[in-house]
Amino acid sequence: MASSKTAASVHDFTVKDAMGKDVDLSTYKGKVLLIVNVASQCGLTNSNYTELSKVYEKYKDQGLEILAFPCNQFGSQEPGTNEEIVEFACTRFKAEYPIFDKVDVNGDTASPIYKYLKSSKGGIFGNGIKWNFTKFLVDKEGRVVDRYAPTTSPLSIEKDIKKLLA
Repeated sequence: MASSKTAASVHDFTVKDAMGKDVDLSTYKGKVLLIVNVASQCGLTNSNYTELSKVYEKYKDQGLEILAFPCNQFGSQEPGTNEEIVEFACTRFKAEYPIFDKVDVNGDTASPIYKYLKSSKGGIFGNGIKWNFTKFLVDKEGRVVDRYAPTTSPLSIEKDIKKLLA
């Protein structure tokens, strides 16, 4: 697996899915990716999960994939097991996109994919992820194109997604 320093794109990483199986992100070559750190008990949960499902439903057949990474680093708002998280997202919000293993997005224990995402597109206040539902838009070649704040509505980035899908 690539380190965040040697990776040329998101496609150079292997991550664990919610069942603990390795997923080589190169399987997403040619797809536009929206990578999001999610949480089940956040004030932003309902709006984000609802809109992520709407955006996914609308664009999945055109080449969009949403990759959801649960994270418990912000106010302990994702305390559940992977099984509980998947059940919550899929039952309550009809999430059909992949949900991965719970990760850290900040600090020494941050997942390599998140170290890469942050180094590719720093935030307004530096590289750290500030809260749940920070979104990274990745083009078909695996390059990070944009980063959106937790409060940015997934529906509001539709125009950027469409541009990359074209």
